[in-house]
This record gives sequence, structure tokens and C-alpha cells, in this order.
Amino acid sequence: MTTYIALLRGINVSGKKIIKMDDLKKYFESFGMKNVRTYIQSGNVIFQSPQTTNDRLAETLENKLKKILGFDVPVIIRTDAELKKIISKNPFTPKEMSADTKLHVSLLSAKPSKENVDQLLETQSDTDEFRIVNSEVYILCRGGYGESVFSNNFLEKKLGVKATTRNWATLNKLVDLSSA
Repeated sequence: MTTYIALLRGINVSGKKIIKMDDLKKYFESFGMKNVRTYIQSGNVIFQSPQTTNDRLAETLENKLKKILGFDVPVIIRTDAELKKIISKNPFTPKEMSADTKLHVSLLSAKPSKENVDQLLETQSDTDEFRIVNSEVYILCRGGYGESVFSNNFLEKKLGVKATTRNWATLNKLVDLSSA
């Protein structure tokens, strides 16, 4: 069985779309997923499932969650191997990642088109910097992520794909947990 990480977008934010992680774990188990674990309240689920495509699995989970919860929950899927590769492909050097910066990664539902990437490249900021590698946008924030222009909504509009963002520490923890 393959180990997957489901990254749910937009839950437990500002008192909206509340899902308790214990309930989320039970939902995934009821969907037939094995060895289900959650990590923090932002909707990170590590589980095992028979081999399938990330897109098909995300669509299945989105449909099942909507039936239970009554609202849409976008889901981005990565395998544990893909998540390790995302960590290893960080385009920012340790020197660029100084103590006064914070790294975030927006995981995209698909690789964006060249036209949409070019459109996003026109929006570079003096405060924050981003780099796109495959289906991820690495965002180096010199202020807080909440102050960054490169929010999920902004990236989704510019790139034409779903996105969910995690900070660097969370991604590294998910890699650790998925390897255990």
C-alpha cells in the first residue's frame, strides 16, 4: 500500500468549516483508508491506500467529505515520496532563508500552464519572493504569511488550479510522520 498525505484546504480557519481531527480520522477510516493519522488542526491526514492516482483519490475524498459535512473541502494529495522530493527541491538556499524569513509551500492540484506561470511571474513583490517548482510554489516571506500577497486565493486565481499552503516546519513534520 502507498502512504499518502491529504492536505485539506480552508478548514478550521476563523471559526469556519470546523472539522475535529478525531472526526476526520474516523471519516478516512470509514472510507477504507488504513493507518490513518492526523497532524494539527489545519487538515493534514496521513494514511495508506491501495495504489491509485493522486487526482482520483483527491476527487473521491472531496466527494465523500462533502456528503458527510455538507460543504466543499478541496483536497490536495501527495505521496510520502513526493513530499520528500518537495523538501529536497527547495529552491531557496540556507543563506536566503535567514532568521527573519519564513518559508511556506503552496501545493497545487496540478502543474499550472506556462501562460498562467508567466502571469504570476509578473506579480513579484518587494517583500516576499516565490519560486515555482513543478506543482509547488515556494514562498519566502519576510513578513508573516498572513501579510503576503501570495495567498491561496491569489495563487488559485493567477494559476488556475487549487492550492493549499503549509509552512516549512509542518511539511517537514509530515515527512517525518509519513516515514514512521
